[in-house]
Order: sequence, then C-alpha cells, then structure tokens
Amino acid sequence: MQYLHLAYAHLATIVPAFLIGTWLLFMTKGTPRHRLMGKIYMVLMLVTATITLFMPALVGPRFAGHFGFIHLFSLLVFYSVPMAFIDARRGNVKGHRGSMIGLYVGGILVAGFFAFMPGRLLHSWLF
Repeated sequence: MQYLHLAYAHLATIVPAFLIGTWLLFMTKGTPRHRLMGKIYMVLMLVTATITLFMPALVGPRFAGHFGFIHLFSLLVFYSVPMAFIDARRGNVKGHRGSMIGLYVGGILVAGFFAFMPGRLLHSWLF
C-alpha cells in the first residue's frame, strides 16, 4: 500500500479518535454511553497505531530501515489500551484514568504535535 493511502487511513481513524477522546474526557464517567464510546475509542487507537507501523519514517533517524522515533507512540498505544481496559474491568478507576489520559496526551496530542513538524506530510498539507 502506498504511503499516501496509509496516511489517509491513519487520518480516518485518528480524527474520530481525537474527537471521541476529547468528548470522553469531559463527559460523565461510568455510564453505558461512556463505556461504548470508550471501546470505540480504544479500537480506533489500536487500528491507527497498527496503520502507523506500515508507514516508514521519512524524517529523522531510522531503525531497521523503517521505524523512527514517532513509532514509539504506537508502542505507547499497544501498552496503554490493554492496561486501561484491564483496569476498567477490575474497577481500578485510578489506573484506568491514568492510562487513558496518558494515551490521549501521548498518543494523540504529543504525537500529533510531531506529525505537524516541518518535513512531515501534514505540515506540507497545511503550511
């Protein structure tokens, strides 16, 4: 699959994840709607992180000829989502909250900041 197609697929999952994640941060916790939207959010984050693994790093140093530092955020997602789910199932609200806030801040906000840096595709589209 071409890089551009992967970028579109990534955007098609990360934009709704950003919107749902923002909504979840500010809405009432523990409701059936919160649980449903949380599951959708988690699936979107796992799908978007998986997509990024197929996108080679185009900026900065590469590892194994493919991965860059930005791919570390995918590892954050692959760790945080299961931990948040397990914590929620066990009733560990504090652990769940920490994992989800870390996922949102690190996996969306910080990674998004780096995605808009000069030399990256999103930067060229917007600036």
